[in-house]
Amino acid sequence: MAWNLYRLGRWSFRHRLRVIGVWVLLLALGGAGALFLSGQTDDSFQLPDTESSQAFDLIKERTDVQADGAIARIVVSSDDGGALDQGVVTGALEQVRTDHVASVTDPFTTGTVSEDGTTAYATVSYDRTGPELDAADRDALDDAVAELEDAGLTAAVGGDAAETPALSHLSEVIGIAIALVVLAITFGSLVAAGMPLLTAVVGVGLGIMGVFTLTGFLDLSSVTPALASMLGLAVGIDYALFIMSRFKHEVGQGRDLEDAAGVAVGTAGSAVVFAGLTVIIALAGLSVCGISFLTQMGLAGAATVAIAVVVALTLLPALLALVGKRITSGHVPGLHDIEPGAHERTAGHRWVQLVTRHRVPTLVLGIAGAIALSIPVASMELALPDDGSRPADSSPRQAFDLIAENFGAGANGPLTVVVDTAGADDPVGAVDAAIAQIAMIDRDVAAVVPPVTDPSDATAVATFQAQLEQVRFATVTVVPESGPSAEETKQLVRDIRTGLSGLESDTGAVPYVTGQTAAGVDIAETLSDAFPVYLAVVVGLAFVLLVLVFRSVLVPLKAVVGFLGSVGVSLGATVAVFQWGWLSNLIGIDTESPVVFILPLLLTGILFGLAMDYEVFLVSRMREEFVHGRGAHESVVTGFTHSARVVTAAALIMTGVFAGFALGDDIIIKTIGFSLAVGVIVDAFLIRMTLVPALMSLVGRPMWWLPRWLDRALPNVDIEGESLARELDRPGMADAPAR
Repeated sequence: MAWNLYRLGRWSFRHRLRVIGVWVLLLALGGAGALFLSGQTDDSFQLPDTESSQAFDLIKERTDVQADGAIARIVVSSDDGGALDQGVVTGALEQVRTDHVASVTDPFTTGTVSEDGTTAYATVSYDRTGPELDAADRDALDDAVAELEDAGLTAAVGGDAAETPALSHLSEVIGIAIALVVLAITFGSLVAAGMPLLTAVVGVGLGIMGVFTLTGFLDLSSVTPALASMLGLAVGIDYALFIMSRFKHEVGQGRDLEDAAGVAVGTAGSAVVFAGLTVIIALAGLSVCGISFLTQMGLAGAATVAIAVVVALTLLPALLALVGKRITSGHVPGLHDIEPGAHERTAGHRWVQLVTRHRVPTLVLGIAGAIALSIPVASMELALPDDGSRPADSSPRQAFDLIAENFGAGANGPLTVVVDTAGADDPVGAVDAAIAQIAMIDRDVAAVVPPVTDPSDATAVATFQAQLEQVRFATVTVVPESGPSAEETKQLVRDIRTGLSGLESDTGAVPYVTGQTAAGVDIAETLSDAFPVYLAVVVGLAFVLLVLVFRSVLVPLKAVVGFLGSVGVSLGATVAVFQWGWLSNLIGIDTESPVVFILPLLLTGILFGLAMDYEVFLVSRMREEFVHGRGAHESVVTGFTHSARVVTAAALIMTGVFAGFALGDDIIIKTIGFSLAVGVIVDAFLIRMTLVPALMSLVGRPMWWLPRWLDRALPNVDIEGESLARELDRPGMADAPAR
């Protein structure tokens, strides 16, 4: 493979205009697709076969009403403490009616007015999901709020119909700025620093435009393009950095530019290919979970990473040919590239000497520290994000807080029990039995609202019975005492389901518990069931790939175990900051909330791939030294010394990119960015650059042990470029044309 990549690198270098032209054409096609074919994103995060989704499907099937349509909660409060004027409030609520509004509740008839009369809220139900609402729907909400504010009242809008914050590109700008600084320090030249940035922007641009094009044909969440951007930018810069570093090394050894480009792609490019494969396996492996939105995120991220690999192998050599010897221009005063042969004077060399000299204390302290930092994971709570996790100055958060203060936290996320009476001999009796069973639950229930609130109202009873006969289901609203993301509310969902488990056998009616918290419980259980399968598939495939790369059993095993430490510390830090509120103000969080429900699985997949990146880049150079005749300890020291600076730069760049996303407003992207930033820092500096050299030095030569039968059975992928070195040593081969 190294020889073929060498030829690809030389070919791209020699045919630079053709290669650049192809990538420019692809960018133009991607831009046209994103501009003319893109659609809206959808953040509903629903699973079709869960109990909560089945309840929505039942309602839509029998009433032709989209039960999971968007909801807006308009909250109004008087600033002077006086009672609200009913005429003013109901008049303003008339403003929200558009063609897509299914119903608007009157707070003065439905009882959603506080006891002191100073605060009220109305619920606006739509016949479509939030992303499907148009500008007229948003404008109508704004008009209602403006009319209430003109009357001297405080008004705020929450719910999934409220305008969601637009994804800002500030995160990418922050990541690119940090990367530019690190690359300038690494290479000592602005031109050299610009090469990885330019190729990464091309790769991530293609990936994002591809995702936006697909939104015209598939329901993709807004997290999907952000995740593709985050990963594409991080790995795109890192992959180009590794090849660029090897290119400058080869030029420093006296090779001409074309041959240096070929050798860089053939050697460092081999590591890039296998590192990229581990990330792609980890991300594409999310599809084994059978969860649509995770599959979409994983495949989009995997595709963007694959593009980054191809860009690094082809476009980077072409740009190097275009720039030529000007690659060292734009020198930054006071900075200089590392000189060939000066490795023993570097901080990396001194560090690896330190950790290998004191390897046992290093291992003990490092492992103990990782365990201590992982302790918060034991208290981790997962939930769907709600308006309570929005910034304090946002309208949805203000609406959420006003409702919680005046009506109780549970009013922000009531549960709905749908009783399907199609199979019941006595439909009314079945509904009454369900209500009676729910009323027996004495924990965390603030109110139970039956279909008929006043049994003495004969008209209301007759209307209900007629509707029940027609649609064959009834709904019972349960208002919890706790908020939508609280653990007590999740337990209430389980208690209701347990209490109603015998309803079908007793009455023939089938109960379904739905609502935001119920959907979160269903998704969490599905993710928990899928996690072991996902972990086995991804770790198994990656382990096989690493055995092929390193021709060792212990090196891949050590890599996998180290990854578990990185995940533990990353999740522990996320719990401490987001759930416990430790130092949360540093990243713009002003409230404590459970961890986003998809994080553990998503983090495991992404971080596993990135961790194996650093394992491949660092240990492949150690193996290269070992294969070329150095002793086990000397191979660790020399390989680490050669790789330390570029791995450090890569880790800092990737951390900077992820940290940029952690400073955004969207809670899902913020959580993912923060956890990945922590995970990369820990994996690169604690696991790969501290514990790995200490352990490999301690074990010594047995670390490279491979059973003879397995050695004979495995193909030789030659990541260290031994076959390339032999080919180049043949007379005339270095000057052979790259066809």
